Amino acid sequence: MAATSATAPAATPRPSREDAEAAVRTLLQWAGDDPTREGLIDTPARVTRAFEEWFAGYGIDPREMLQRTFEETDGYDEMVLLRDIRFESYCEHHMAPIIGKAHIAYLPKSRVVGISKLARVVEVFAKRLQIQEKMTAQIANVLDEVLQPLGVAVVIEAQHQCMTTRGVHKTGVAMVTSRMLGAFRSNVETRREFLALIGQPGLGSSAV
Repeated sequence: MAATSATAPAATPRPSREDAEAAVRTLLQWAGDDPTREGLIDTPARVTRAFEEWFAGYGIDPREMLQRTFEETDGYDEMVLLRDIRFESYCEHHMAPIIGKAHIAYLPKSRVVGISKLARVVEVFAKRLQIQEKMTAQIANVLDEVLQPLGVAVVIEAQHQCMTTRGVHKTGVAMVTSRMLGAFRSNVETRREFLALIGQPGLGSSAV
């Protein structure tokens, strides 16, 4: 179900809302409860509406939102960094929440993009079923493709509820993933500057 590129994947015919609500009722029964009792009677409709919000990223192409750029930069060619972009996503293996923050930087070649668009790119990919490694690569790759900068860097730090609320039940554990392209990959000093600015100097030259 999850996208492997910037655009949402071609899908089989979408089930109706009634089909989705019936599926929720089935899961409630499978869990051992009665979907007709007062507290659960409206739950299928609520869950369906929540899914529309949680997975809205399937209907959005991040390339389109990055198309509007600005060339009047007076020659600015230093790092553009947006850090601590909070996001909530869902693990594609257990559909459990992934909650974390993303840091994005790029070195403009001739144009820059509005900073809100960087945050929205994170939001688009977060609102799809995900694994953190893929989400990190997707964000970096689409920025590199559309903006064609001198370099792109993405670091994501997140906690996975599929690990904290089930399975090994390990709380307080954060997963860190990174993707470095262009100058951030080839130039050690540029990479170190970025990692220092986001408080991750320990990633050092191992970040890829």
